Amino acid sequence: MLLDQIRTKILEDKVLLDTADIKNLVTLPDSKVPSLAALAHEVRLQWCGPEVELEGIISAKTGACPEDCSFCSQSSYYEGQVQALPMLDPTQLLAAAKETEKLGATEFCLVLAIKGINDHWMAKILEAVKFLRENTSLNIALSAGLLDQAQADILFKAGVHRYNHNLETSYSYFDKIVTTHSWEQRYQTCEYVKKSGMELCSGVLLGLGESQEQRIELLKSLQELHPQEVPVNFLNPRPETPLGGTDLVEPLEAIRWIAIFRLALPWATLRYAGGREVTLKELQAMGMTAGINALIVGNYLTTLGREPQQDIQMLKDLKMPIAVMGKII
Repeated sequence: MLLDQIRTKILEDKVLLDTADIKNLVTLPDSKVPSLAALAHEVRLQWCGPEVELEGIISAKTGACPEDCSFCSQSSYYEGQVQALPMLDPTQLLAAAKETEKLGATEFCLVLAIKGINDHWMAKILEAVKFLRENTSLNIALSAGLLDQAQADILFKAGVHRYNHNLETSYSYFDKIVTTHSWEQRYQTCEYVKKSGMELCSGVLLGLGESQEQRIELLKSLQELHPQEVPVNFLNPRPETPLGGTDLVEPLEAIRWIAIFRLALPWATLRYAGGREVTLKELQAMGMTAGINALIVGNYLTTLGREPQQDIQMLKDLKMPIAVMGKII
């Protein structure tokens, strides 16, 4: 009965789920999770279509980050952080972009471990974006920390297609995870991105110790923010970070929350992101039939993903077409 009501609300009435609806889905018995996933897949197909978008990401500037995000091995606050490296030059970035392009990806995201963009970083970013746009057919995305409106406008004019700035967790839990900047600053940056004309990519990291209520709070914030893309990350605990000993999200719980995110955010490109390999293991294909319609392929920033061909084969097995710059393969 509950899932029938949810189906009517989303597919027929085109109304977003409210807090009460989401709470009911959170408490649905585990035995109903496959049915929940099936409904989420139905919603994905009707709202977004059958295509799956592929994206590659690269750590363009690694380590020595001045932020204290307690899940991140790039933070300069923690022992055993990843080796700090200067920003890769445009030719190095192009080599990685070309590999991504061969897979049929449409998006390539440059990620910099910085708090925000000063003049030095802006010059390097603009050089890289121009070079990649001239030498690939990929949309170029960027993740480089906090922005002001003027910076967002410059990036849009330079051709940055999409800017990633994850909310990560809820407002009420954020200061347990990060203290060197505020949740409000993150939300404000997301608003600047939208006003500039860039697409907004703003996602979540589940498994930080947050409560179910705080996940619902986070979802409501995303409904208000209305990003075009929402990456769903699961904590893959990094040694020697404050969350290094945290237990993984249980696989069935992960499927439940993927489905809930789809149902609560029916318009969004919902992207499989970091941690899916260790969290879902053999259930990764089930996640694809629980509302996911995009993938990060290959490795992540400081952790390994699985071989891209495994994801390509998974999509072939599921008969899910790959979206490629306006056409389907």
